[in-house]
Amino acid sequence: MSVNDYEKQQYAVDGDSPSDHGIKDVVNEKGNHIGEAADLYGDVQTAEDFGYVKRGLKSRHIQFIALGGTVGTGLFLGIGNAFANAGPVSVLLGYTITGIAIFGMMQCLGEMATWLPLPGAIPQYCARYTDPALGFAVGWNNWYQCAITLCAEISAAAVLVSFWDEESKYSPAIWITLIIVIIVCLNIFAVQIYGEAEFIFASIKIITILGLLIVGLVIMLGGAPDHDRRGFRYWKEGAMKEYVGTGSTGRFTGLWSTLVNAAFSYGGVEMVAVAAGEATNPRKNIPKAVNRVFYRILFFYVLGSFIIGVTVSSNNPQLTNADAKGAQSSPWVIAMKSASIPVLPHIINAVILTSATSSGNAYLYTGSRYLFGVAQNGQAPKFLLKCSKNGVPYYCVGITASISLITFMSVSTGANTVFLWFQNLTTIAQLFTWCSVCLTYTRFRKALIAQGVDRNTLVFKSVYQPYTAWIAFTFFALIIVFNGFKVFTESPWGSDELTSFFTAYIGVPIFVLLYLFWKIFKRSKLVNPAEADIWSGKAALDAEVWPEQVPRNFLEKFWFWLC
Repeated sequence: MSVNDYEKQQYAVDGDSPSDHGIKDVVNEKGNHIGEAADLYGDVQTAEDFGYVKRGLKSRHIQFIALGGTVGTGLFLGIGNAFANAGPVSVLLGYTITGIAIFGMMQCLGEMATWLPLPGAIPQYCARYTDPALGFAVGWNNWYQCAITLCAEISAAAVLVSFWDEESKYSPAIWITLIIVIIVCLNIFAVQIYGEAEFIFASIKIITILGLLIVGLVIMLGGAPDHDRRGFRYWKEGAMKEYVGTGSTGRFTGLWSTLVNAAFSYGGVEMVAVAAGEATNPRKNIPKAVNRVFYRILFFYVLGSFIIGVTVSSNNPQLTNADAKGAQSSPWVIAMKSASIPVLPHIINAVILTSATSSGNAYLYTGSRYLFGVAQNGQAPKFLLKCSKNGVPYYCVGITASISLITFMSVSTGANTVFLWFQNLTTIAQLFTWCSVCLTYTRFRKALIAQGVDRNTLVFKSVYQPYTAWIAFTFFALIIVFNGFKVFTESPWGSDELTSFFTAYIGVPIFVLLYLFWKIFKRSKLVNPAEADIWSGKAALDAEVWPEQVPRNFLEKFWFWLC
């Protein structure tokens, strides 16, 4: 009898954890999560030959990754174009509406990741619960999306350095090389190093954003050195600007244009689930992290877009200045300069630079784990499963990092232009990932019901299902279809229009071709919920026991709540 069959039989017979029936012995004898690896690979020998990732991400790592892991250039730089095109109220509504859909998607992903936290996670869930072809398409789509977003963040960092290097004494290639080396070093040695780096980076971002929100409120109320009480002055200039068309149509298209920008800014929010396969005590830490995504959306993006809207005019030409150095086009920097605050722009630029580096670090980690997950599905070369003694899939890290060399294009083409290319290319890939998560959740839910698992017994139960999943799926699908609507309103088409159409929709045929390739090549079929594999890998995880943390004083109680 296979491990998977044995687990299902024991759960069905007496409801006890499979860890009580033999899998626990494998864990104890081999240690270091070989039991978990053997459960997933199918045999202990393969697990020992290739190694396996380690659960080295502590609670504070996971919580701070959830709060600020991929908060990067989208919130600090990319949001400026959205304000210039659509106006402050449209941006506020766009980020709020998209944030609600993101929260719904994360509820779906949180339930699956808490039930079975796997490295890479999403492609494995898609292959197990929906269709192996979907797992193949999502896995490779996610991998290239992370690899290209890595390039986008490095490119943005090259832009930011020019804030101080006004005379361009140094080639952007120097800064690109330095950032790539730093990011690779943070990922290649041990997951704990990555976790510590993200903990520090996220702490800086969280403190900075909270500070910016406070300073923005002070500027709004007239407490800045210029003593100009702005109030809602800039909303009166054009709360919802016309984008394509006039009147209500123009204002609606302006609002719609912010949704694509918001999708890019929220990109990577699902990283918590990707890291679940290397998290300690995932049954406790993952639900906490998923729920905190709500606060990240509310305080960072919704309040952030509100503060920008009351401190910066959407008609400020600096927002769309293609020749602006570093963070000079960031609405946060523009707000500080207009309020006669001289030092803060330099501090903000430094923080945005660390944010770009942090996001690049996060996307290299996430991309390598997606590649590892695809290999676990048997949909990538087996050598990618090879891990170091510290549990790092170094071939996956190396191959993903090699894509970052594309960033050197910015040396000749211009880092700002390349950043916009990358932003458009990766947003659609991100939306396909979110659609796949929502769709896969509906299949996972059916599998639980078909196999007799009561959702009320789950450690984390997502809310208002399956309506939450279908509403979020529909929202993301609509953005995919209509994200490039502006190009269809322009005639005749020139090279610029062709480029816009290409960057808006190239992700669609890529995803469809990936799906069809595996569907035809392997003749895969839709997974029957009654036969879906919701058990493999669960026994070894259930066998592990993490000590309960008991706070000794008020400070420890607060720290344990925070982390």
